[in-house]
Amino acid sequence: MKIIFIGDIVGKAAREKVRDCISIIKNKYNPDVIVANAENATGGYGLSKKDAQDLLSAGVDIITLGNHAWDKREMLNFIEECPRIVRAINYPDGVPGKGSYTLELMNGKKIIVVQVMLRLFMGMSLDDPFSSIKKFLSYERLGSTCNAILIDLHGEATSEKKAFGHFVDGSVSAVLGTHTHIPTSDHSVLPNGTAYQTDVGMTGDYNSVIGMEIQNPIHSFTKGYRADGGFIPAKGNVSICGALVETDDYTGLAKNIVSIKET
Repeated sequence: MKIIFIGDIVGKAAREKVRDCISIIKNKYNPDVIVANAENATGGYGLSKKDAQDLLSAGVDIITLGNHAWDKREMLNFIEECPRIVRAINYPDGVPGKGSYTLELMNGKKIIVVQVMLRLFMGMSLDDPFSSIKKFLSYERLGSTCNAILIDLHGEATSEKKAFGHFVDGSVSAVLGTHTHIPTSDHSVLPNGTAYQTDVGMTGDYNSVIGMEIQNPIHSFTKGYRADGGFIPAKGNVSICGALVETDDYTGLAKNIVSIKET
């Protein structure tokens, strides 16, 4: 199975880039499934119902969220209507939506996409990500209940991400990091067969501060407050960053991982 994972989509220009390039990506990589993190896709903060529908209509199969999941309050309701939008599995009980989605392909093979949100430096009330995924993986097993399991690992600290990757190595097909918007060069297949990358990067303008126009973040760091109340997504040239993972259809383990960048 070939899986394309697209890193955090930041703002309108990035959404349009993904929409316009989906056919190019499909022709170039021939993926079986396309997953995208879109928690910053609407104005840089959250995801609206309309923008979610547009991304899914364009050819994204599954959308993952993150710590900005509820910045657009309509998502609290829409996520219940659209199970292809996945929030973190380790939110406390009672939070809308689900932390995983199982997609059955035309050939009958199944991929499960899970999101896990880490806790270090995130400032959120979350259940233990390690015990949450351990419980989940006691029910879902590679080569048994599914053919592939991909985890979108949303977190700040590289050490926590790396520890998590090794924690599930051999139990999932891939652990791909999001949230920092900066692509790391450590993509590899871990010793027990799980593809791993600490952060796949963002889909946005890289002449920016994590996808935002430069001056307001500088003002925030030097003056202690945001001059305009919030950051604005940069509107320059957009690059799509992410990863291509190829898995063995029988074991579910990774055969290869490649970091991708489409300009």
